[in-house]
This record gives sequence, C-alpha cells and structure tokens, in this order.
Amino acid sequence: MNAPALNQSDRKSFLDIWGSSLAPRSLGYRFKLLTQLMSRHFQEVLEPHGLTVFHWVVLCCLWEEDGLATSVICGRLQQVGGTLTGVLDRMEERGLIRRERDRNDRRIWRIYLSEEGDGLRHILPPIARQATDNALFGITETERALLSRILDQVIQNLS
Repeated sequence: MNAPALNQSDRKSFLDIWGSSLAPRSLGYRFKLLTQLMSRHFQEVLEPHGLTVFHWVVLCCLWEEDGLATSVICGRLQQVGGTLTGVLDRMEERGLIRRERDRNDRRIWRIYLSEEGDGLRHILPPIARQATDNALFGITETERALLSRILDQVIQNLS
C-alpha cells in the first residue's frame, strides 16, 4: 500500500522539520562522505609507498609505543581482531613489523616495528600533515582545534 504523495505545503513542512536529518544534508551522511573522501585522498598519497590507510594507523600506534599487544592496538583503533590480523599479516610479509609471543603470557602476541617500519616515521608524518592541510585549507588553526574537539566529543558520545 503506497502512501499518498505530499502536496507542496506538506512537503515544505516535512522538509522544514526533517530536512537537516535527511541525506545528503544530514551530519551522518556528511561524516560518511568526508571519511570516504579523506580516505581516498590519503590512500592516493600512501600508494607510492605501497601502504594502505590501515597500515598507517597501525604504524602510528607503534611509533607511539613499540611492542604493543594486538589487543591493545585493536582497542586503540576500535577494530575487531580479525580485521587487524589480516592487516598485520600483510605488514609482516612486507617487512614493516614482526610479531613475538609475550614472555610472560604465551597467548599474547606483541607487535614490533622492523627497521623499515620504524624508518617510515621520518617519511610518512610530513606526508600525512600535508594531506590534512590540503583537506583543511582555508580553515584557521582555531577552527581546526574546535573541529578536533567536536569530533572527539561525537566519537565519545557514540563509543
């Protein structure tokens, strides 16, 4: 059973009330679009290095603290283990990381940077900053800081 079509007045009332909640104007849709566009742009930047965006985020975790347990990396990236395992497999094959059993608990795998993986910390962060600067062109440092705080709050609200 089809609902009757809205007349012009009802459509205007509907859009006045709900328009900002509907794609493509809704925040959720625009977040999704922003994520896709930024990921695509950053993937293009990483491509010459044979890396993916997921490789980048794992490397970032390990540059901050080498030797993390797989579960800690999953927690920091809010990822499920199976997804990360495949990424770590490819990173290990590529020679970016190595895995070792924890000395105190053999169930835990620790992830360490290889020399190549560690060396990328001199190459990739400036590239990432430039990609971010391109995306945020025309936005002041104050506005960038505000945007960052707002995004952190939205993430916290949904986590």
